[in-house]
Amino acid sequence: MKTDYFNLYSNLNETQKIILESTSKWVQKYVKPNIQSSFISGKPVDLKQQLAELGAFGPIFPEKYGGLGLDFISYGLMMKELEKGDSSVRVMSSIQTSLVMYAIYSFGSEEQKKKYLPNLASGKISGSFAMSEPSHGSDISNMQTKFKISNSSLIINGSKLWIGNAEESDISVLWARNEHKKIQGIIVETKNISNFKSTTLKNKWSFRSSHTGELFFDDSVVPLNQLLNKSESIKDAYKCLNIGRYAVAWGALGIAEECYETALQYSIERTQFGAPIASKQLIQKKLVEMITEISKAQLLTFKVGELMQSNNASYEQISMAKRNNVKVAQSVAQEARQVLGGMGITNDYSIMRHMINLETLITYQGTNEMHILITGRDITGINAF
Repeated sequence: MKTDYFNLYSNLNETQKIILESTSKWVQKYVKPNIQSSFISGKPVDLKQQLAELGAFGPIFPEKYGGLGLDFISYGLMMKELEKGDSSVRVMSSIQTSLVMYAIYSFGSEEQKKKYLPNLASGKISGSFAMSEPSHGSDISNMQTKFKISNSSLIINGSKLWIGNAEESDISVLWARNEHKKIQGIIVETKNISNFKSTTLKNKWSFRSSHTGELFFDDSVVPLNQLLNKSESIKDAYKCLNIGRYAVAWGALGIAEECYETALQYSIERTQFGAPIASKQLIQKKLVEMITEISKAQLLTFKVGELMQSNNASYEQISMAKRNNVKVAQSVAQEARQVLGGMGITNDYSIMRHMINLETLITYQGTNEMHILITGRDITGINAF
């Protein structure tokens, strides 16, 4: 691999190597041929069944729930390769896995796990994760969506915005405040409730190949047994985000690798002034700085993966990996685009598409500024939010 400067990938075990190779081949077959046209048209790609066949829905969960029982580095490698294809494809997998399935697996009853997890893993049903609100994005601990218990039902009121897969989902893991102000999760079967509607956001410039929308609840009635009883506070929702941010860290690394590989190959093939532009000092400087930052990001990400596997990764460490890797990917993409010159802005290459998607990655699942404050609080002991 052109990006494996410290031979990290040569140390993968056999399962990890298989996951890396099979996902890469899957992306070449199902994503690369059509993703540019999907991005230009703004029509999301439909790869749900293909992702399910790949095992990209819930691969970290036990086989009895439809998963593959993979370790966290294998999961990260899968996310990295999917995002090389496009962020919209990776997000289809990680919403289903990191957010929806993880919430049910961690906070649901055995009955809920058996009912939903295998169907989510097989792609029979799709999920969304309803947390952000129109007036509460970063300030989500003050969410306004609420529910109350009435006889054997939950009555839900509120709205959720910036929800991936909103209108397409069969179930949504909704986070809302109960009558005692405690935030809990609820599994909402969105196709089977009244006084509910969902919409899809139009005219997005980023994540154009996936669905993003809004959910509205107006005295919506859900059976009481849909409550995730083991969820007790906003901290439990953040535990789901930890897995999601971990996936973003690996995905952003994939974008950086893809952009660097494109720039390196182009610089070797492109001739100016009688020689490949790779022979020019300023081009080499750009390439060297790119591979240096990618290598540092790889070392960080693999270490966080090891900590995740041993259940020792802290909220703050995952936050740093997400923030760092997205910023690295932004920098690498910008430099790579310059190496390609005018060709870098055309749809013959993926760099500009990745650059636009990175504008979403730096915002969602915690803005860059919020992640800075997470690390700041951790090292100083002072909350600056």
